Amino acid sequence: MIDKKLIEKYDKPLPRYTSYPPATSFHAEYTADDYKKSVQLSNHQAPQGISLYLHIPFCPRLCLYCGCTTLITRQDIMIANYLEALKKEISMVAEWLDLARPVTQIHWGGGTPNALSAAQVGDIMALIHTTFKVEAATEIAIECNPAHLNLEYLDALFEMGFNRISLGIQDFNEEVLNTVHRDLPNLPINTLTQYIRQHSVGVNYDFIYGLPGQTEATFAQTIQQALELKPDRLVTFSYAHVPWVKPHQNTLEKAGLPSAEEKLAMFTTAYQMMVDSGDYMAIGLDHFALKQDPLSRALSNHQLHRNFQGYCTRETTGQVYAFGMSAISQLFDSYAQNTKNIKGYIDLINSGQPAIDKGYHLTTDELIIKEVITELMCNNRLDWQELAIRLKTDVAQLKAITQYSEEKMQPYVNDGLLLIINDTLNITESGRFTIRNIVAELDPKLNSGNQRFSKSI
Repeated sequence: MIDKKLIEKYDKPLPRYTSYPPATSFHAEYTADDYKKSVQLSNHQAPQGISLYLHIPFCPRLCLYCGCTTLITRQDIMIANYLEALKKEISMVAEWLDLARPVTQIHWGGGTPNALSAAQVGDIMALIHTTFKVEAATEIAIECNPAHLNLEYLDALFEMGFNRISLGIQDFNEEVLNTVHRDLPNLPINTLTQYIRQHSVGVNYDFIYGLPGQTEATFAQTIQQALELKPDRLVTFSYAHVPWVKPHQNTLEKAGLPSAEEKLAMFTTAYQMMVDSGDYMAIGLDHFALKQDPLSRALSNHQLHRNFQGYCTRETTGQVYAFGMSAISQLFDSYAQNTKNIKGYIDLINSGQPAIDKGYHLTTDELIIKEVITELMCNNRLDWQELAIRLKTDVAQLKAITQYSEEKMQPYVNDGLLLIINDTLNITESGRFTIRNIVAELDPKLNSGNQRFSKSI
């Protein structure tokens, strides 16, 4: 059973650790020239796989919970100019890459990628296929808003080679969707799911908990409906209320956000339902995958990994080369983020320059901390000796760099969240919900600056 008191005890603002260091550490001293050098060096660094991320910022309507970099527009000229710049950026970066390297992932995110016409998506996919080494095993995924999705559009995506469709459902409750200004699905989710499945394409569902109008009971109904449709993967995102970054979120306070206790109840109930179903394995804190899914098999073998594309296997992990405004590239030892200003992005790319706004170059120590945190976050365990061998170092060095001590970990051991056996850290079932707290003990940078984060649960 999930101990809610323990979760409440450890629920405090922390990084999400989807990257290390987190994006709040990026700075403007990292320049376009640094990025070009990083891309060229990445050809000789691991992993050798290439992950392509394309950011499509456009949305027909603003969802009030949104924390992404988006533009609410239907201006055809602006969209066309942006897509031309996007293609130029892809071709520019391709000149610095070893194109014999395999593409392991292609991910379209947003915004609302399927707000584009199928012809616009196909134009860019054609460029990717003619430029890069895209293989049959390459995972090609796109985030789709069901409000702008029909069967003809799906047919076009399948023809382009997309083999994973992620449906941003957020909630099955129409009152909740109306409150947060999320347009209702164009077709029933079961119709879309069945059609995607008929074409042997993977289907993901995304949900958000902590929105106005949601209760433990209503969110449980949403999860039950999802269980009946049985997507390959499912995510229950915690709504991150950051109005100091996204002022439009203040509107949700007027609508009435659930209390911390109500939000926790939604989370724990949904988690228990997914696990108790017998069909899914919990991946990380809030992801779930069918037990036969490659992610579940990777977790069982302690080979789960993640990058900015999300959870992946080590086989599909690639260095991430990201395109579009605000997009973040994640290379072996650096991060680089494009400007969030669309005019600035288009102008820089059209002038033949990368549109880098800020980034970060990791030190040798930070690369090690990144690996330690990633291992624990993904696989719920950390075998110091095993990791030391993989990183070609020794255990004493790993512990010194992460400032590890069993004394710092003892409270988690005492609360039944962590087991330390033969110098291996093992996250317990209850410990999954406080894993961000545990890995924060291995992050010497955490208290070094005035950074604001959302709650850990």
